[in-house]
Amino acid sequence: MGNLRRYFGLEGGAAFTGARFEHLGGDRVGVADVVTAEDLVAVQMLSVTVPAEAALELLEGKPGRQLSELLRRIPADADMAEVEAAELDTGSPADQAWRLLVRVKGIGWVKAGKLLARKRPRLIPVYDNVVKCLLGRPPHFWLPLHTALRADDHVLHHALLDLRKRAGIPETVSALRVCDIVLWMAHAEDHKAGRCPGHGTLSV
Repeated sequence: MGNLRRYFGLEGGAAFTGARFEHLGGDRVGVADVVTAEDLVAVQMLSVTVPAEAALELLEGKPGRQLSELLRRIPADADMAEVEAAELDTGSPADQAWRLLVRVKGIGWVKAGKLLARKRPRLIPVYDNVVKCLLGRPPHFWLPLHTALRADDHVLHHALLDLRKRAGIPETVSALRVCDIVLWMAHAEDHKAGRCPGHGTLSV
């Protein structure tokens, strides 16, 4: 819990920039299905930058329009633990949206996931090289995490919500982000220093 509080600046030090990922721009009613300039700035809070050409494609180009069409088919107010696996499986609108973003020059899988996590924070997890390394480098993350969150009557999902409450984190931070932050904080320093012993795999 200490690392989670430290991430949000609740232990006396400065908050990590990622603490602003969900909240940058304030009330975003009406833009759930559209990539905005604020979304592109928000992903920078997680230490990635969308190149200018790619940003224009998402803000004004065909990829942005195609992404909006897909976002309209992806639940906006459901937690990952609440939906069926079909919402995340190969061929689903969420999967198609991720693949569309990956095809945009300069995006890649990490930025694609972070952009989707910004648009659907309760449904799509942030997944980067630090978390991937910690969990044993599984190439696919959504479905194993979905299985883990729903196992034993959603015990992991409820544990994440309880951890959020005990840490004093705003309810606007999703269970998925709590999970991501806890995992990232557990391995970030070792990962950056190259101390990666190959921690286990995500249990399901």
